[in-house]
Amino acid sequence: MSTPGELGTEIWPLWEVFVRANRGLSHVHAGSLHAPDEAMALRNARDLYTRRSEGVSIWVVPASAITTSDPGSKDAYFESPAGKNYRHAVYYTRAEGVKHL
Repeated sequence: MSTPGELGTEIWPLWEVFVRANRGLSHVHAGSLHAPDEAMALRNARDLYTRRSEGVSIWVVPASAITTSDPGSKDAYFESPAGKNYRHAVYYTRAEGVKHL
């Protein structure tokens, strides 16, 4: 008997699912699923993650195609280099008369 994510002895690849709730918003990671190909992954993602019409767009991406940073290297990887304070909004002051900053 096959287990979820398998067809016979072949293990289905893992897909990451991203859903956009409304036009103009960003896609947000909704979850993961196993499927034999992109068409089935898209259909399964629709059934699993947008059952109540909460999405307008779905992306499915093979998990093997995603490259991530190491959470253990967070400090060195995301820390702003010394002398580059201009990269942070707190470095700037608001000019008088500018209402929408």
